[in-house]
Amino acid sequence: MQPQADEIEYEFGVPFPGRIVEPSRWTNTALKRLPVRGPLRWEEIFGRQAPVVLDLGCGNGRALIQSALARPDYDHLGLDILPVVIRYATRRANQRGLTNIRFAVGEARDFLARLVEPHSVAEIHVYHPQPYYDIAEVHRRLITPEFLGLVHRALVPGGKLFIQSDNPGYWAYIREIVPYYFDFHELDGPWPDAPQGKTRREIIARQQGLPVFRGWGTARADLDPVQVRRLAEQLPPPIFDADRRLRLVDRLERETE
Repeated sequence: MQPQADEIEYEFGVPFPGRIVEPSRWTNTALKRLPVRGPLRWEEIFGRQAPVVLDLGCGNGRALIQSALARPDYDHLGLDILPVVIRYATRRANQRGLTNIRFAVGEARDFLARLVEPHSVAEIHVYHPQPYYDIAEVHRRLITPEFLGLVHRALVPGGKLFIQSDNPGYWAYIREIVPYYFDFHELDGPWPDAPQGKTRREIIARQQGLPVFRGWGTARADLDPVQVRRLAEQLPPPIFDADRRLRLVDRLERETE
């Protein structure tokens, strides 16, 4: 059934940001294919020059769509490795008539290394990176010293990283490693702009009574590229107990919308 204009959507009882507009105002927010070579030119993607916000592992786009609605003077790009969630994200962004947001399928580390020009992004958001419970998949964990170095390189001077997890083991590693690259601050309580939950995952975790850990940091200005590379070589990899009991939340998150 085609959604009705001015309709409000809900996820687990929480309104999804924005309202559906008339079909004549729907947009096309999907980047069909990322280029083989970079760097990306943001002004070519969005047709203007504006600060750029990246959401790496954006899921169904809830957090990024909220930001795009609230900040029309910023351009937004969401990336996820799962095509199915990108389809959800683009559909919702299209139905809200947004022109300052795009979504693409891709892997975050490769995206930053291959396609993002140094010092070209205002903010990078990473919400609930997959902890990978099996020891054979530990190498797939996103938050590593190398990845944080790529984030630092991508950000403009004074650029910000926002990060969130409901996995205590992952958060212990994050709060240990991130301050090497960022002036880091942990947030006590929900994000002020999303008191009921910024992401689908956060809403589920909170309804299951799980703690959610949040923080943000400004890129350290005293690090040069040589120091960033040294940190990537010297700091420990993300080895921690991911706690298999949290797989229940994974299952709920994957339920059909």
